[in-house]
Amino acid sequence: MPESPLGQVSLLLVYGAMAAYLVAFVAFAVDLSGLRDRGPAQRRRRAAGIAMATTWLGFALHLLGVVTRAAAAGRVPWANMYEFSILFTLVAMVIFLALQRGRDMRFLGAFVLGPVLLMLGIAVSVLYVRADGLQPALQTYWLVIHVSVATLAVGVFSIGATLSIIQLVQERAELRRAHTTTSASAPAAASGAATATLTQQNEETKARGLWGRLLDVAPSSVEFERLAFRLNAVGFMMWTFTLIAGAIWAEHAWGRPWGWDAKEVWSFVIWVVYAAYLHARATRGWEGRRSAYLSITGFAAILANYFLVNLVFNSLHSYSGIG
Repeated sequence: MPESPLGQVSLLLVYGAMAAYLVAFVAFAVDLSGLRDRGPAQRRRRAAGIAMATTWLGFALHLLGVVTRAAAAGRVPWANMYEFSILFTLVAMVIFLALQRGRDMRFLGAFVLGPVLLMLGIAVSVLYVRADGLQPALQTYWLVIHVSVATLAVGVFSIGATLSIIQLVQERAELRRAHTTTSASAPAAASGAATATLTQQNEETKARGLWGRLLDVAPSSVEFERLAFRLNAVGFMMWTFTLIAGAIWAEHAWGRPWGWDAKEVWSFVIWVVYAAYLHARATRGWEGRRSAYLSITGFAAILANYFLVNLVFNSLHSYSGIG
């Protein structure tokens, strides 16, 4: 059965959003390449301005694509993997744009838009299904409650994991800079040794390239870690509610709150990883690199739950897959 006209409009809007995001991604990358050598801090960053403008355009198209998808299907737009994908990436974009209100976080644009573009590309090329009604198991208000909160949680966790990755890179750069500074401050045995040290420093600076320019102007690894922790804490509360709501829904639908279904097990694994992350970070002093590894591990578990469980495992939640 062919897609409805409104469903086709929704798909075209998502493609339009991807095109705008792609322009924004390139503009963000151009902005990053010149951040260090741009001159006075108050100087206008034209590429960043273009990137933000096209990001807002892409976000508007993205939002309209989700809304028209809901209208085409006559229901909430998160009943299958395609719809979940376009929705949680929209949530990620909301968080990125909201972060700009507190301080200038435009340098994150390329790191957020890259995964968003990849996920939208997979959604439209692999996961797409036409807008249609719901299967009987999904015709309940628990779909609105359970899946909507899960979508928000995944969007929050995705930004938290992105910040944790950048945190690790920034921490490594900070250690390198500290080592270089210590080496340069030590008294040289001779002028030849000092010259050799200076030459080595210049070579390392050139080798750092784009990453070096970015990390010189980015916040410290501690700031990245704190922001990731806050986002992951919010996401954890949402995921806890998702598990509880899922158990209640399972009781209504199948007469039992828990049955060790593959989806249920992986959802619990995700909860355990993030619970360990929050506990270790809050009570055991696991700040810095170790907390970042746990944050990234948690999101890796989410991706495994999303792709492997939905598409590979035989699960009662198979209605979440394509087709």
